Amino acid sequence: MTPETSYTIVVPTVRRPSLTDLLVALATGDGPPPEEIVLVDDRPDLADEWAIQPLGPGEWPIHRLRWLRSLGSGPAAARNLGWRAAGTEWVVFLDDDVLPVPEWPARLAADLASLPGDVAGSQGNVHVPLPTHRRPTDGERGTAHLADAAWITADMAYRRSALAEVRGFDERFRHAYREDTDLALRVEEAGYRLVRGARRVDHPVRPGGSWASVRAQAGNADDALMRRRHGPRWRDRVGERPGRLRRHVLTTAAGGTAVLAALYPRRAPRRRAAACALLGWAALTAEFAYARIALGPRTAGEVARMALTSVVIPPVACWHRLRGELAHRNVARQGRQGPPRGRPGAVLFDRDGTLIRDIPYNGEPARVEPMPGARAGLDRLRALGIPVGVVTNQSGLARGLVRREDLDRVHGRVEELLGAFDVWAVCPHHESDGCGCRKPSPGLIGEAAAALGVRTQDCVVIGDIGGDMAAAGAVGARAILVPTPDTRRDELRQAPEVARDLADAVDRALRGEPR
Repeated sequence: MTPETSYTIVVPTVRRPSLTDLLVALATGDGPPPEEIVLVDDRPDLADEWAIQPLGPGEWPIHRLRWLRSLGSGPAAARNLGWRAAGTEWVVFLDDDVLPVPEWPARLAADLASLPGDVAGSQGNVHVPLPTHRRPTDGERGTAHLADAAWITADMAYRRSALAEVRGFDERFRHAYREDTDLALRVEEAGYRLVRGARRVDHPVRPGGSWASVRAQAGNADDALMRRRHGPRWRDRVGERPGRLRRHVLTTAAGGTAVLAALYPRRAPRRRAAACALLGWAALTAEFAYARIALGPRTAGEVARMALTSVVIPPVACWHRLRGELAHRNVARQGRQGPPRGRPGAVLFDRDGTLIRDIPYNGEPARVEPMPGARAGLDRLRALGIPVGVVTNQSGLARGLVRREDLDRVHGRVEELLGAFDVWAVCPHHESDGCGCRKPSPGLIGEAAAALGVRTQDCVVIGDIGGDMAAAGAVGARAILVPTPDTRRDELRQAPEVARDLADAVDRALRGEPR
């Protein structure tokens, strides 16, 4: 594939057995392979390690696999980690329980090759195989709705530049529900188009248990967030029919009135009103149950499950919606400013005094000495898929005290000791040159952010002097000072945030907003 159509696959997973089937299908597919497959493990407990063995005929291309960990942060956060780690123009999101057809890679290449620049996303077609010998159950019908849903990430390709522009998925969506619809609406609001491609994946029905429909009502909290972010008619924009929430509210109100009448007869409304409430609750519940039973196989077990869950669902749905409205009551204001800052889009480090000992105008690799905790902090960020970079003033080049080839050798030694960096941004100018890149000017931070495809406002800058803090503040980046004996008192007083050491600085960067 050309650089314009090269792609990375991102799969958030809780390591369901179906993941192996997905990897086998990708390994044996017909067409251009991905540059990389990024698997983001979102399990909170990671005591065991993965060990992917050869999964089919021939050797598994292990070099194309990369593992990241989001530690139970939810699918939106997991996908953000994945796309930010990608280095290709296109990022293809797949669920870990889909099965791409054999020709999926070839069709994907064809889908992406013909897209103009104003198209930011291409959706694949989702086929849900349903039983042919009977009517589908309630759970099977729920999965079948994926075939008609718009812009779902079961198979959705996005331009990485568009994801960076809208800051990716909103991590306030904690469940695998609505986070993809919210992203699509924000991408369209940014002026892009989304289209449907010709490729296809199969989405087998996964057993969810008798109470799956009740657990699914947690999505009502996410619907509250969608209303806050995109207005009350957001469903019209994605071609989705209104839900049953209003009927659930009526059912719950009628049932609550009937219960109060039974528990507190002296304080209850008149008997006739209580009886009407009970009849209303029974009628609404019966209608809901019948609507679900009529479409299903009507076996004894299915009828019993539908009858029981139809009693439970209305109050549970109302509870989750109320919970969502309360939790997201201030989102209208935040929505105009973008989602609240969580994990950074990138962490940029000063070099001398922060990552390595400050030896003025050093051109000798043998003299490079890492600061305590530097390697551990960097590796922690890398394991989470967060890009790391260096922004450093090197006026020794302009002064003629360090040759460029010696500086490159020093930086090679830094990477030998501390691991590879995603970007190096170096200012070679003298203090008197008046350049825009030398800190405290913000040019280096802007250069690094652009190379990484992230906004400067999404970066965290860690340094040891006031110039690092000023450069970060000039472009809206978060600044964390790690003082050394060379840090002046006024720099310490004026720093927006001070960490004890590098480990503490990384902790603070990952916690989000400063405390």
